[in-house]
Amino acid sequence: MRILISGILGAMGKEVANLCRNGYLGAELAGGVDINAAQSTIEMPVAADFAGAITDVDCIVDFSHHSNTQSLLDFAVSNHIPLVLATTGQTDEEREMIAQAAKEIPLFFAANYSLGVAVLVDLAKRAAAAMPDAEIEIIEKHHNRKLDAPSGTALTLANELKTVRENANIVLGRAGNGKRQPNDIGIHAIRMGSIVGEHEVIIGTQNQTITLKHEAHSRALFAEGALSAAAFLVKQNAGLYNMNDLV
Repeated sequence: MRILISGILGAMGKEVANLCRNGYLGAELAGGVDINAAQSTIEMPVAADFAGAITDVDCIVDFSHHSNTQSLLDFAVSNHIPLVLATTGQTDEEREMIAQAAKEIPLFFAANYSLGVAVLVDLAKRAAAAMPDAEIEIIEKHHNRKLDAPSGTALTLANELKTVRENANIVLGRAGNGKRQPNDIGIHAIRMGSIVGEHEVIIGTQNQTITLKHEAHSRALFAEGALSAAAFLVKQNAGLYNMNDLV
């Protein structure tokens, strides 16, 4: 399974490249695309943009920036290459581009590639459904270099919780005067130090509280998840897939 890594010189791109070199799930590093290609010391070809990228690959794994969405999708669709999209922070317009591209190629899109987070989502939904009068808050923590806030995973958690709370209202942070509304799902983002990623869901009533928490100890787990998604995706037809399909 020959892999082209978009954002190969970034922190996550390097993690995926290392796993490919070690043959994780049969992956082989074919090359990459990165805006800083001129600084590359990688033995494989690295292009500065998709115009110069190699096409003899089985799957693209993207850990770059959401501003690359259109050029990334255009390249994948025009060359009929399955795409694992692991970048977050997309606008509504970019999400629509992703949906359209998935009609042409197999496309895997998730905010978080951790199996543990998939379990967290499932448990949180069960708890919220079992306690319909409980209040829900989400706290997410990441390193001080993360660009998007709240995290894509926190938004995914909130949107999944809305499937069992139809009248829920997602509130990003909280400021000013006014009491909390019963249907609020609050999301609070913390950025500091070198935190890899933590997501906590607090579900509570006046008399009891359930706290569910996932901590990522190493970025390698996300790289493993992305390559697991790639191994799954290369066997699929065109369509939009996510962690639910994988697990």
